[in-house]
Amino acid sequence: MDNNTRPPGKTTVAPDVLIQIARMAALSVPGVNRMAPVSGGVNRLFRRGSGDGVRITVEEDTVFADLYVILDKDINIRDTSRNIQHQVARAIQEMVGMEVGQVNIHIEDIAYEGANEA
Repeated sequence: MDNNTRPPGKTTVAPDVLIQIARMAALSVPGVNRMAPVSGGVNRLFRRGSGDGVRITVEEDTVFADLYVILDKDINIRDTSRNIQHQVARAIQEMVGMEVGQVNIHIEDIAYEGANEA
């Protein structure tokens, strides 16, 4: 559909939708164990576009994402991080049609089996 036949109006996407897309894309990457809480303490409660494991900002129709992840043991952190970046950017571009400026990956921990057992 070109601009001459497009119906009038606009589509808006809530920050929570972008957060969910980014979270699901990241969790689909082999080696990602789970999302970690977004750092920031009390300030996080008042910031829109933050969710467990994902912080999203949008500037001039460009999405910037910070993902906080816990990875499985015995994986290549560098390759897994790049794969997360690729999958998240692709998902946002394909599902929403927005440009992605940056996808920053924050490795918060490694999930070792039995690490929480006493």
